[in-house]
Amino acid sequence: MLEVCVDSVESALNAYNGGASRLELCAALSEGGLTPSPGMLQIVKSLVTIPVFVMLRPRGGEDFVYSCYEVEVMKHDASILKNLGADGFVFGALTPSGEIDKNVCKEIMDVVSPLPATFHRAFDVCHNIRMALPAVIEAGFSRLLTSGQELTAREGIPVIKKLVLDANGRIIIMPGAGITKVNIGEILRQTGAREFHASAKVLKKCSGPPSKCTLGSRSQQNVLVTSEGLVREMVTVAAEIVRTSKWEISV
Repeated sequence: MLEVCVDSVESALNAYNGGASRLELCAALSEGGLTPSPGMLQIVKSLVTIPVFVMLRPRGGEDFVYSCYEVEVMKHDASILKNLGADGFVFGALTPSGEIDKNVCKEIMDVVSPLPATFHRAFDVCHNIRMALPAVIEAGFSRLLTSGQELTAREGIPVIKKLVLDANGRIIIMPGAGITKVNIGEILRQTGAREFHASAKVLKKCSGPPSKCTLGSRSQQNVLVTSEGLVREMVTVAAEIVRTSKWEISV
């Protein structure tokens, strides 16, 4: 199963047409993914028939430690997006000491329930993954997105493999970060994961007139858009791995 993270209608359609099994809908993937607008969810839901999981993240930054006001924002967003047809949610929260914030997760889980929820890559910056995995499972998450606490999932293969074994079917471990058509086969074979997460993006030149002005922190002359072709290639490679059962995982 391939989940594709998207932050535009164009990317959502390309992922869908390429054979993605699920979308993770965000805004601003340049910031690691933030909560999308209600309008974005409604339009995407009207155009695709696969599940659309929605990111709940009120701001950028890699601390994932949220104030009481930010938690309220996430809960309100969750309620609105749930009513607009979200099929699931993606979120995570940590304490200042780098542990899973069970209280915040419970508050948000109470809003999104009974829809499934994925704990996102906040897991990759927590301090003790041995303690974090049981905490995520106890909080009621159905899957965990992780790079194995490395920059890419390929580098994190040993940790991801151990997480799959430790989870023992209690939660789905979904590798993500830097997964491409080149390395997806290796990652699936060595970790035993059955789902994976990618953006499959390519650069697209903006169609507007050139300008010397810069809006935001980086040039916007090019944007990243999910490639239908790349998604299709990744789905094909993954399907072949599953079909031939070429798993290398061992206890």
